Amino acid sequence: MKNITALIDSHAHIYYDDYAADFEAMLQRSVDAGVGAILVVGTDLESSRQCVALAEQYPQLYAAVGVHPHDAALADETCYDEIRKLALSSEKVVAIGEIGLDFYRDRSPRDVQESVFRRFLQLAHELDKPVIIHDRDAHERVLDVLRTENARKGVLHCFSGDSAMAAEVIAMGFYISIPGTVTYPNNQALHVVVKQVGIEHMLVETDCPYLSPVPHRGKRNEPAYVTLAAEKIADIKGLSLEDVARVTTKNVSDLFGIRLWDQSARIAYRIRNSLYLNITNRCSNRCVFCAKFDDFTVKGHNLMLDGEPGFAEIMAAVGEPDKDISEIVFCGFGEPLMRLELVKQVAAALKQRGYRIRINTDGQANLVYGRNILSELAGIVDCVSVSLNAPDAETYRRICNTPFGLAGFDGVCDFIRDAKAHIPQVVASAVTMPVVDVGACRRVAESLGAEFRERVFEEVG
Repeated sequence: MKNITALIDSHAHIYYDDYAADFEAMLQRSVDAGVGAILVVGTDLESSRQCVALAEQYPQLYAAVGVHPHDAALADETCYDEIRKLALSSEKVVAIGEIGLDFYRDRSPRDVQESVFRRFLQLAHELDKPVIIHDRDAHERVLDVLRTENARKGVLHCFSGDSAMAAEVIAMGFYISIPGTVTYPNNQALHVVVKQVGIEHMLVETDCPYLSPVPHRGKRNEPAYVTLAAEKIADIKGLSLEDVARVTTKNVSDLFGIRLWDQSARIAYRIRNSLYLNITNRCSNRCVFCAKFDDFTVKGHNLMLDGEPGFAEIMAAVGEPDKDISEIVFCGFGEPLMRLELVKQVAAALKQRGYRIRINTDGQANLVYGRNILSELAGIVDCVSVSLNAPDAETYRRICNTPFGLAGFDGVCDFIRDAKAHIPQVVASAVTMPVVDVGACRRVAESLGAEFRERVFEEVG
């Protein structure tokens, strides 16, 4: 395992008393086996609290909070409120779960299970968090609930359906997770699913302390054994263990935001005396002159993000900048105001540390959000530099490929004009493309009360 990409156990219950006697040793065995992270999943209010506490204590642990269908009858309004607070209490709470339906043991009435399931799906939608779904002998009803609740982000853990069901939930936007039962010789149904479903739609898990894989069947399961499930998947699909580890770890990153690789140099990068923050590769425009369609490198910095960083990851990437840093600039290979709330949070924190804050933007945030967001930047942003890029609406539409059509240019102009009331310095810029009348752009910028700056064509950063 030493030379392969680390695996992630995407579903574990290591807060059980089963691990009390050797908890630290169990964690070390997972590290030795190449397990880089473990998602600890709650099944009721108390275990959800335990999950969050463990995630806060150990860097490789992450948490999910929710109520298992077995305990659905115990869920009340206080429980919902507390789970919601837990979900918002830490960046390491990455999902709502374990939730779902269990028509095998029926420890809670089925109508109550479904009502609770729906409430937690709605909470996950409200908080924009993925869900971890328990489904035992309830395939059709689970699918019906997911359809009617328009659920679009999560995983069916310990997947027990067939390939047709897998295809349906994958089409909805879900992953399926494969536990240690895939190692059981007689589990041909799961072998068929693994063979027929693309690895890009799979996670691996232990569901420990349950479902121990061969050769540990009948004994306590633990996160280190997730490697055995991955090895069996590799065998069934004709892949290497490294292939399974690399792809399933990326899948966990895409779904839950758990990243095992260091992308700090892609988030915070220095050019001259400015520290730039690259927080998204998404953009509201598709400008014809944008260099990222050919190369994500700026002044030697590779800015292709593996996933969008959160507040803690950004602040860790910033660290303690060199003393000669003159400003911190939100500007990467994407539109920073696509992540407005994060920009406000990071900018406020860095402003308190005494840094000058600049945002480089395409100026379409008001159109994106359907409201004027400029007052929300007052007091935390010192300068906004807006890509004007054209002197008229038709040219702007043609070279910036704005999704807002001819209204895009008017939106940018309004943004520049209104920014003066909230931000001390407002700059409008234009790329010196042959098809752009830079002099006319300058006149537009000045008429809007902004400074003007030319940006050299094909020179980035």
